[in-house]
Amino acid sequence: MDQGNTAFVLISAALVLLMTPALAFFYGGLVKAKSVVSMMMLSFGSLALIGVLWVIYGYAIAFNSNGTGETYYGIPHVLGIDTANINLEGILTAPEGAVFPPLAFASFQATFAIITVALISGAIADRAKFGAWLLFAGIWATVVYFPVASWVFNFTLGTNDEGATVVTDGGWIAYNLGAIDFAGGTAVHINAGAAGLALAIILGKRIGFAKGVDKPHNVPLVMLGAGLLWFGWFGFNAGSELAADGIASLAFINTIAAPAAAVLGWLFVERIKEGKATSVGAASGAVAGLVAITPACAALTPIWAIVLGLVAGVLCALAIELKFKFGFDDSLDVVGIHLAGGLIGTLFIGFFATGVGLLESGSFDQLGKQAIAAFTVLIFSFVLSLIIGFIIEKTMGFRIKNEDELAGIDTVVHGEEGYSLQA
Repeated sequence: MDQGNTAFVLISAALVLLMTPALAFFYGGLVKAKSVVSMMMLSFGSLALIGVLWVIYGYAIAFNSNGTGETYYGIPHVLGIDTANINLEGILTAPEGAVFPPLAFASFQATFAIITVALISGAIADRAKFGAWLLFAGIWATVVYFPVASWVFNFTLGTNDEGATVVTDGGWIAYNLGAIDFAGGTAVHINAGAAGLALAIILGKRIGFAKGVDKPHNVPLVMLGAGLLWFGWFGFNAGSELAADGIASLAFINTIAAPAAAVLGWLFVERIKEGKATSVGAASGAVAGLVAITPACAALTPIWAIVLGLVAGVLCALAIELKFKFGFDDSLDVVGIHLAGGLIGTLFIGFFATGVGLLESGSFDQLGKQAIAAFTVLIFSFVLSLIIGFIIEKTMGFRIKNEDELAGIDTVVHGEEGYSLQA
């Protein structure tokens, strides 16, 4: 067992886990002052609930075969442990030839499940019941995220006749289809963005929804959250190599280049449209670039990563206006940044990926695979999210009362205030 790679995977997992509190800061700063506690609690609630579900059965669904073709429930079964004689030594023992313990990989993937669910919450800021959100999060993770994660991340690597590393078994997107999604452009961002769109439709518009009405209440909190997200994203992207090697290094430099370029692209659009380049725009541009490079970070040269970042920064800055055009209240631009950015990054691979993209291969084959993967996940997530959200809204109710929204969701739902000034 390689202790260096084990440390790399565990540190990457810790970095990705940090992204959920970072998201809480980012989203918390963007909402009204009387909604900041509620907004941050949606992220922390996701962390708590999905962390438990992942250990109980989530990992078993996403990575459901131990090479036997059987389906298991719970981490011990997935790891091939005899539950009748389960003991600590059995859990800690890695299979022969493994470079890190299976529980290290299980921990790493747990953080992906947590952040994906938390991302959705930005679409329903200021108006969602906490209990209804937790119910949705648990059901959605079970019937949408865990299966989609299996499609994308559950694969086995081997070599072909030419000695090249290829996927030899696993989920249908990674193996049967052959789409490239290194760190989760489909499973994480398109998945969460489509769910966010569905919930925004189900919950309806906030009171007074209009362009320019709602301003971030704490810009420094937004910048802090964006900075911590960028920091954690190195674990997200480079860590997905599961080894401290050249591919991880490529993913790392691209995770610097793309979001940096996306900041410039977003600010350029802001300067043209509004006459000013804003700090919130810079933070949003960075996140858009991070989203776009996620599936492509190991498939592009750094120069193409810069191009992708510029494209994502410009297009996502324009995409956030779609909610006003089509009348859905995506409060914190989950659709404009995560759904749009995930689509841009996933499809960009089909054009410019090293070796297989249209530019180098002259074939539309990879682009077709990328499109099928992206839109399958989009439709699957959107339809099921719409159904789950509709049932919750019609039974226990998903949205708070209008008078509670006006009074302040923090005090009504949580009995707390984000900023309490004492005399």
